[in-house]
Amino acid sequence: METEDGENSEDFREVKVIMQVQKTMEKIIDASLELGINVLTLYAFSSENWKRPKEEVNYLMDLPARYFKEKLPVFMEKDIKIVISGDIAGLPEHTRKAVEGAIKRTARNRSLIVNFALNYGGRNEIVSAVKLLLQDIHSAKRSPKDINESTFEQYLYTRGLPDPDILIRTGGEERLSNFLLWQSSKADMWFTDTLFPDFTKDLLIQAIKEVSERKEMDYSEEVLLVD
Repeated sequence: METEDGENSEDFREVKVIMQVQKTMEKIIDASLELGINVLTLYAFSSENWKRPKEEVNYLMDLPARYFKEKLPVFMEKDIKIVISGDIAGLPEHTRKAVEGAIKRTARNRSLIVNFALNYGGRNEIVSAVKLLLQDIHSAKRSPKDINESTFEQYLYTRGLPDPDILIRTGGEERLSNFLLWQSSKADMWFTDTLFPDFTKDLLIQAIKEVSERKEMDYSEEVLLVD
């Protein structure tokens, strides 16, 4: 079945979902600013997504360039810093340049860090960290006796970022899905049947409130939101 302009209806629905996801991301970013959250991590593209159909992957790889071109002025105005967790080197050149440009432009912003997990996989991250650590040991930059959790974390994609306080899982899923396996070891998990495109500020507040009551804290400062 095709739409009037010749687009496949299934492809058209997929585009509409992606557009809704972007709108939801914008709302959650704004809500995080209002709520005083320091770091918001959003799962943008899994390293396992390369298995999807080529046309879909190509479309998804075009999104960062369009997204950051449109939103960079907003991020600058709102003092939002963009960071990326994932294998940036494994991205197509035009995607990588868009990502690196956003990181550079927003590097001095301080009001909120938005961490996009892009070309990310938790197991891949740990394997990559081990390889980099071994390289430093073999080149005598590190000594095996000096290895501990703190030194290992310096080799992760998320180096320099705090571990998440809350992991929010949408869509009725109740698993980590290979996401921030090391960093989420002590995170409180909060689940909702609501799909990510329908996730709202009120649900974010509810998640923070319920986790804060568990921890007997006022609020959580680092939030991880997984589709």
